[in-house]
Amino acid sequence: MARIFTAKFRLHRDCEALTELTLNHLPRDGSLGQPRRCHKGSTVWYHNDLADSVYFLRRGQVRVVANGSDGRETVLRLVKPGQLFGELCFCSGKKSFRMSSAVATVDSEILEISLNHFLSYLQDNLPTLASFVFTFCKLLSDSQHRIEVLACRGAEERLGKLLLQLATSRQTKADRQNVALSLSHTELADMAAMSRPHVTVTIGNFRRLGLVQYGRNTPLLVNTQRLSAYVKAEASG
Repeated sequence: MARIFTAKFRLHRDCEALTELTLNHLPRDGSLGQPRRCHKGSTVWYHNDLADSVYFLRRGQVRVVANGSDGRETVLRLVKPGQLFGELCFCSGKKSFRMSSAVATVDSEILEISLNHFLSYLQDNLPTLASFVFTFCKLLSDSQHRIEVLACRGAEERLGKLLLQLATSRQTKADRQNVALSLSHTELADMAAMSRPHVTVTIGNFRRLGLVQYGRNTPLLVNTQRLSAYVKAEASG
């Protein structure tokens, strides 16, 4: 199997040839996993639940959060349709427990797959296994960037770096400068471990400086070039 897997990777000239693992890699006949419907506000898993399944989001949105001892939640990730989540059960061994919780932010539908069934499927589907490895690398990189964001003490540097991380993950070749983010000030506050009023004041300053644009019922538009230059200046100053 190792030889075949290595040969598969030799077909890729660079990392851009690899794709993130999504629902499209799974059987279309419904033979893998069990669908679940989650109403807005319902919990997919709780902190300290047994970590024995992985999930794919079919529709809606799920947020994965860390629960602090003071009761405050920090959003670790916002899951989009098609994406894998709950994958850290692979890193903890058998009979491990969740260190986070996951909640549907809107009415959602997910696919739950037991860890044993998913492992068997990966062993028999090498292209899916390759995408799974690529997905883990991407999530590890995202986690490293989030640590760097939360390590920033200044509000403008922290929020600026968070916006850049989120914008970069959504950036397309068609628009390398202005990226739209459909996130509320509350969601940004939860992700940056800041208060909502603090985020609102900081975002307002960014808008006055021409680093972002937003209005009522419109997405937040991030000018990545200007914001990146501003954050670098803040960090060096």
